[in-house]
Amino acid sequence: MTAVPRAPGALSRRGVLRAGGAGALVAAGGAVSGCAAGTADGIGSDGRVTIQMWHGQNDIAAKVLKSLGSEFERTHPDIRVDMGGGVLADAMLQKVTAALASGAYPDIAYIFGSDLASVARSPQVVDLTAHVRQGPLPWHNYHAPAREAVTINGRVRAVPALVDALAVICNKKVFAGAGVDLPEAGWTWREFTDTARRLTDSAEGRFGTSWPGTGNEDTVWRLWPLVWDLGGEVIADDGRSIGFAKEGVRALEVVQDLVRDRSVYIDPKPSSEQMYQVFLSGRMGMVVTAPWQLPDIRQAKVDYHVAPLPSFSRRPMTISGPDTWTLFDNGEARTKAARTFVTWLTQPAQDSRWDVEAGSLPLSRRAEERPAWREYSTRTPGLSVFTEAIRSARVRPVHPAYPRVSRALGQAVVAVLLGRKSPADAVRSCADESNAALLIPR
Repeated sequence: MTAVPRAPGALSRRGVLRAGGAGALVAAGGAVSGCAAGTADGIGSDGRVTIQMWHGQNDIAAKVLKSLGSEFERTHPDIRVDMGGGVLADAMLQKVTAALASGAYPDIAYIFGSDLASVARSPQVVDLTAHVRQGPLPWHNYHAPAREAVTINGRVRAVPALVDALAVICNKKVFAGAGVDLPEAGWTWREFTDTARRLTDSAEGRFGTSWPGTGNEDTVWRLWPLVWDLGGEVIADDGRSIGFAKEGVRALEVVQDLVRDRSVYIDPKPSSEQMYQVFLSGRMGMVVTAPWQLPDIRQAKVDYHVAPLPSFSRRPMTISGPDTWTLFDNGEARTKAARTFVTWLTQPAQDSRWDVEAGSLPLSRRAEERPAWREYSTRTPGLSVFTEAIRSARVRPVHPAYPRVSRALGQAVVAVLLGRKSPADAVRSCADESNAALLIPR
């Protein structure tokens, strides 16, 4: 993954791993269960309900969201949306955890999909199952990854905020200079590593591709499509062990091939900003990324081509990392107002505006059909590749142990990137830590 600031490094802001989140939130849930957090019902003397939203955005995305909020207030004069608090999405888990512990938490917060299972262990998180079944949310029209990312044990615990998908963006000039054909749908990971090798020129300081090297969720989620395509799972069917002991080794062998060929730029920064700057400067041939990187690439006037993610099977396979609007119970009036706002915000008319202006993908097929999105997609080369990828995208399991599994796999990927461990040894270490986490009762 990949929070919503659409700037270099946005992917990592969407998916940074925060260790210890689950345990902290269990404690927070216990702390607030006896608090009178909902006594401030938010109803003013004029009868207007004020709700607080920690939106997690900056720059363009924040401006778009605040504009949408103002439009909502004009059409819903009995509700005021306060977007003044909170932090950027990278730090949202810590902020929400502390707020739950203190008993003073927002009505809505932008929560990474990889963190939702941990957050939802708090009794203050609103269960939205009945709302999506009976209310006006376009639930059944949402793309499958959007629905799956907010569903835990059959219960809907949040509303989708955005969807994305990974694909490969290629610099046409670099490809032409190296005499390499641009990739198309149906290519394989062997062809990817071979292309990266052919694009690499150490004398010119040019790399074939890149990989985040800090071990965070940005490092990890790029590997899951390889695991899934090989038949593996993040968590085994028994729920007590990882489901990629064999497939993870083969997936990491792809990483090892890139390292062997010296064709991979390893980004040492948590933001992943450096690898995008290398790509934008023309010193990298391919970057695996999501659609919110396209505005920066177009602004830099890079002549680019978008190809679907490779696979071993030649079948479409990619990952989507949806994020969420999670609601917290501050009393009946504020909860109702918060549901009203997120329902309005994710309707196709508003969603398509958010997608076009802030650089996301439509949550639903109805949003894809809006004139604004169709026009934007037509004039944005390669965007349709990302939209089509959603149809075959999978999501990470919404499981409270996922952050521990991700941390262990992130360390394994980095160990292979830096040549410290073989793929087999790296997965073995990952399994030891992950399996221990999975044995802890939910």
